[in-house]
Amino acid sequence: MGFDGCVILNRIDFVENTDGEQLGDCYYRVGSGCPFNRFGIQSCIDGFGGLEFAAGIPGTVGGAVYMNAGADGQETSDTVNSVEIVTIDGERRVFDRNNLAFGYRWSCFQEMEDLAAIVSVTFRLKASSLSRARQQDYMARRRLLQPVGERSAGSVFRNPSGVGFSAGELIEKAGMKGFRVGGAKVSDKHANFFINSGSSTSRDMLELIHIVKEKVNQKFGIQLVEEIRYISPYHQSPR
Repeated sequence: MGFDGCVILNRIDFVENTDGEQLGDCYYRVGSGCPFNRFGIQSCIDGFGGLEFAAGIPGTVGGAVYMNAGADGQETSDTVNSVEIVTIDGERRVFDRNNLAFGYRWSCFQEMEDLAAIVSVTFRLKASSLSRARQQDYMARRRLLQPVGERSAGSVFRNPSGVGFSAGELIEKAGMKGFRVGGAKVSDKHANFFINSGSSTSRDMLELIHIVKEKVNQKFGIQLVEEIRYISPYHQSPR
């Protein structure tokens, strides 16, 4: 299937920090192209908490804000102080925290029709002597429970609310752990991670997602909703 369009590599990669107004606070202004994983580790090494979960999460700072990435009971939005964007008309805008809205894997930027790109994000973090130890603990648990190091897009589906089971648990209970379509496979380690074994096409992955959704719906009457984002015009059933 491929992608018939232009892919822009974001190289807005910088980290600046200043002391906050309150003792123990620190503000980090970070370029949207900075790897989120790298910044999360750096902030904890510097002795500040709030982004412990970011270690090991792929993607950029801009993407983490756009999707409100989260794990281990933390979300990106917990620490966002302001966001600088550029519109499709070239206008620069800065939104402070009071003018931002976030939800589960959602931000107001997903519905901003004139958004061209997030340029930078300012985070407000608090001093913590335990942040790095907490982060290392999170990473150790992820290595045990998630396919760290394998090719995946992270969690495929959102966890359904009011069900009592996570998306991964429902997929596993539906007997889909290890299920494969071509080079795409449901991880044996965590069923909400779909792995590219090295030969997967986008068609394989779409087919696998479609089959898993059908199986879970047939067994439990629950319609899983994707956490991943599709690139139009490929958001369609492969059948």
